[in-house]
Amino acid sequence: MRLTTRTNLAMRILMFCGVNQDKVATKGEIARVCHARETHIAQVVNVLAHKGYLATARGRGGGIKLAQQPADINVGEVIRTFEPSAEFAECFKKEGNTCPLTPACRLKSALVVALGAFYGALDGLTLEDFIVGNDTLATLLEGTAPQKAVA
Repeated sequence: MRLTTRTNLAMRILMFCGVNQDKVATKGEIARVCHARETHIAQVVNVLAHKGYLATARGRGGGIKLAQQPADINVGEVIRTFEPSAEFAECFKKEGNTCPLTPACRLKSALVVALGAFYGALDGLTLEDFIVGNDTLATLLEGTAPQKAVA
């Protein structure tokens, strides 16, 4: 399984905001530190704000910050927001499944179990677990490390 770029950016944004709770960040700052394009950051921030994870304000003095405490942001829920597990494989689709093996295949049931274990592990984690006591992460997300923009 591979997480989408949007999911990866969502976690980077939340970790950035969690490490920098004492300030309001801009999309540009987050993009620079997280090695992403500002337009991609804006799209993901919009979803995170809509779901209540981030608070955003426009205009002078505006920006982005956590809307919840890190201990209240469940990683499994965030990942589910960006990874629609209902269609993990073609056979998961209610319509458009053309796999000829579906009537006899046991892979789907194994994948259901595996996805349950995957999300179960993530459901036991919060943003706080990723940021508290993680001095290396704090150094990286405070923008002191060399930066480069990538897709």
